[in-house]
Amino acid sequence: MEAAGPVTRTAARRRDRRLRASATLEEQRERRPGRRRPRRRIEEDQEAVFREVVSFTPNPLPDRYYDKDTTKPISFYLSSLEELLAWTPDVEEGFNVALGPPECRQPPLSSGRPRTLICHDMMGGYLDDKFIQGSAAQTPYSFYHWQYIDIFVYFSHHTVTIPPVGWTNAAHRHGVCVLGERRGLASGTFITEWKKGKQLCEAFLAGDERSRQAVADQLVLMAQFFRFDGWLINIENSLSLAAVGNLPHFLRYLTARLHQQVPRGLVLWYDSVVSSGQLKWQDELNEQNRVFFDSCDGFFTNYNWREEHLERMLGQAGERLADVYVGVDVFARGSVVGGRFDTDKSLELIRKHGFSAALFAPGWVYECLEKADFFQNQDKFWSLLEHYLPTHSICSLPFVTSFCLGMGTRRVCYGQEEAVGPWYHPSAQEIQPLFGEHRLEGDGRGWVKTHCCLADAWNGGSSLLIRGVIPPEVGNVAVRLFSLQVPVPPKIFLSLVYKLEGPSAVGVALELTTGDAGSCHIGGIMMLNEMSSRHSPRPLRVPPTKLARWVGRCGQELSGGWVQRCYEVSLRGCLLQDLFVSFSRPPGSQEEENFTCRLGEIQVVDANSLLAPLPQVQAMTVSHVRWQAAASEGEGRPAGLRLSCTLHWSYLLPHVRCFRVHCCRGTGGGSPGRGLSEPEKPTFLGLAFINRYRIVDLAVAPAGLGRDGRVEFLVEPVPKEGFLVPRAEWGRAAMLYSMPRT
Repeated sequence: MEAAGPVTRTAARRRDRRLRASATLEEQRERRPGRRRPRRRIEEDQEAVFREVVSFTPNPLPDRYYDKDTTKPISFYLSSLEELLAWTPDVEEGFNVALGPPECRQPPLSSGRPRTLICHDMMGGYLDDKFIQGSAAQTPYSFYHWQYIDIFVYFSHHTVTIPPVGWTNAAHRHGVCVLGERRGLASGTFITEWKKGKQLCEAFLAGDERSRQAVADQLVLMAQFFRFDGWLINIENSLSLAAVGNLPHFLRYLTARLHQQVPRGLVLWYDSVVSSGQLKWQDELNEQNRVFFDSCDGFFTNYNWREEHLERMLGQAGERLADVYVGVDVFARGSVVGGRFDTDKSLELIRKHGFSAALFAPGWVYECLEKADFFQNQDKFWSLLEHYLPTHSICSLPFVTSFCLGMGTRRVCYGQEEAVGPWYHPSAQEIQPLFGEHRLEGDGRGWVKTHCCLADAWNGGSSLLIRGVIPPEVGNVAVRLFSLQVPVPPKIFLSLVYKLEGPSAVGVALELTTGDAGSCHIGGIMMLNEMSSRHSPRPLRVPPTKLARWVGRCGQELSGGWVQRCYEVSLRGCLLQDLFVSFSRPPGSQEEENFTCRLGEIQVVDANSLLAPLPQVQAMTVSHVRWQAAASEGEGRPAGLRLSCTLHWSYLLPHVRCFRVHCCRGTGGGSPGRGLSEPEKPTFLGLAFINRYRIVDLAVAPAGLGRDGRVEFLVEPVPKEGFLVPRAEWGRAAMLYSMPRT
């Protein structure tokens, strides 16, 4: 199974070398004075076992990478040129590395089609999204209309903004490129910083070539190491003639180097400084800033434009119309066209002239409107723009989604409730569908509408809620959920998990459209219309014997009232283009049918990939251990312990969707050889999207007098195909701990 998205072999080797170097660096760091590492031995069953003497001596972690109060891993930024130039890849930064590059998509950014960029600016940035392993935020901001978006920029008021990895993972899963921001200064509302910004820029731009290249090389290395896709350059301070004269050279070098090291990397320039060195926003591409446009991949205009600005830009942009991103301030500050719920007026003019659009701060719907109505307002905002936002298609298998938003009021795993309480984890957001309302032609009595919904879930924290009406004169209604462009293998396996609400007996089925990729031959499918390429696969009553391990629940009612329908389809020489869900009236019914259906999961996988052996979680280690005393549970009972530590393991990331981390806690006594002879139901701790996880304040029993306490950690890989891996194939490591001798 190949990793999704084009990655050169050179880039892969370079990344492997970096990971090997990080491992070596970690070993060196663990040997340093002050770093305690548990003593390890391997048992007969190959479970890694570590011994630890409990110590309450402070052992602080770097507060750039960890929350100083809890030691939770956090995203970070750089505040000065000195920090940027001093930065080197460090093992502590491993939590900030994205799972992989953007998924393959069609059309590619290079197609020349006008694009849509969103610039996420929310209250200074690095809010709940800075907690890499998630938080318990009750009403967080969530973005989920990714199918309309081509480029995502994370904006904050720091010199170098590194996108929080949760945003990068969510965007990449949808085939969206992610840019960080390199600012010449912090927010223009702090006037004293204008001078600091100028000083920073003069330090590297007014000097020799090596100074400029050193800064560019660092920016490229950061994008490469953290696996995001480029930079928005935003210099909002005046420059000397020497500095502004060297600025195009800096942009050209940065752009060229990024293209070499980061596949599909982008450098964009924000409309601010002009060629004279003055800070003078133009609200258009013109002769005063054209030199910067010519030196990089694109130009992001300021927001106070009128249609005459767009008309003038047609001549300036030439064949690069799509490389001009016309800025739209969704907050509607200043003298702007549209904004807020009138943003469609801006988009109408921008698309009329063939330009790309850059939507600044679409989180307006969250910041300025009622939090209780956030999902309705978000859907309303994007539905008003839908006509002007071309979608892109995903073009790789496996294609799997549980519709999870990366948040919820509880956690569910395959229909079983694991935990109750709010949670927010952007990396856990699954591929989102096309949202909206779809009406039948004619009198409009038949319709289908899709919503995200936190009230119930099959896997994660949310599901897709579909409501609709089947009018008496038609047999069914259908809604297109995903646009794909996938050259399919000879045989594919499809699965749909759903649940009907209330007494409705409508039929629910997957439908798909195909395109000809040579000579398209179809088997196991019913043609809906001889003039159409839309088909309805026939459900399997029982799964094929060879796939029973993965799909043994086909056609059965599952936990929580969910139902799974499975399909096996033969397609040779075909493109899989669209996925629909169809709702048909019950046999004998001639009345109007209202229905409410929840979708919990859709899977489309290469059937042969399910037969391939899975990689194993290997080489589990425990490091960065911290102990704290917990309050006693009652009179006469010993005080408990709280354990924090970092787990590491080896696994081939291109094969994984995520890792689920669990623990089994002992009772304060135990023997090293117990292993799993006394099975205990594991406690779910959290999700990881890289080969490490930080356990924070885990309550464990105190070690008994003369006896070891024991806690076992388990790492469950979730393959990209989305199926459960048996517990016997999880990675395991145990920690035996004892109290110090007095």
